[in-house]
Amino acid sequence: MQRFIMPFYCQHHGLRRFILCKTLFQRQLSRQFSLRKSARQGPITWASLGVLLVAGGGIMQYVKWLKDEKKKEQEKLQKMSIGKASIGGSFELMDTQGNLVTNKDFFGKWLLIYFGFCHCPDICPDQLEKMTTIIEKIESIQGLPLIQPIYITVDPHRDSPENIKQYLKDFHKRFIGLTGTDDQIKKVCKAYRVYFSAGPKDEDDDYIVDHTIIMYLINPEGNFVEYFGQNRTINEITGAITTIMMQKRQ
Repeated sequence: MQRFIMPFYCQHHGLRRFILCKTLFQRQLSRQFSLRKSARQGPITWASLGVLLVAGGGIMQYVKWLKDEKKKEQEKLQKMSIGKASIGGSFELMDTQGNLVTNKDFFGKWLLIYFGFCHCPDICPDQLEKMTTIIEKIESIQGLPLIQPIYITVDPHRDSPENIKQYLKDFHKRFIGLTGTDDQIKKVCKAYRVYFSAGPKDEDDDYIVDHTIIMYLINPEGNFVEYFGQNRTINEITGAITTIMMQKRQ
């Protein structure tokens, strides 16, 4: 309506007003056309496009970071859940004084546990010596709690309380040695996923016991925290335990 009425109206008021109205009418049409074009294309400039791209990249990185953090947390929780469920637990054993000892007697203490046998020619002495050095290093760090070293035999037939007591004299002075009946040793070894098997006897009735070579770190709540294989060095184990203790303290 506006396209036809306005020129018709303007012709009744003289040529000058007709030209003015025509000019205004053309401007109005041009403006309406520009608005339609802008509506179709959107208010996008090189600057706004750059901002969108930067913002989009930042959002993608943030989403990726959230996914990575969620994955790490899930893996951490899964590891903790699996570790607590599959390693460690209650036990009843006998110390070198002939006293009954249970896992509850160690609540409130950090433990470093090793399974071995007193007739072991080389590996067990090496590992117990390594444990001694690790514990001494941690004891020298101000502010860290003490670790209780524990030795549990996998050869209860030969490792009597007295034999274990004499055997541990060569290592850390606070070592606690534990033994028990066949069933008790099998139960604690099963709880800690320790494999052991006695080899054939020689002419002197001597034999070697094949067994898992691992140190187990237990926290003051009695829960398994970490294990350290034979290939881990003294400094690596000391550093790992120190970090775990400091995190626990926070």
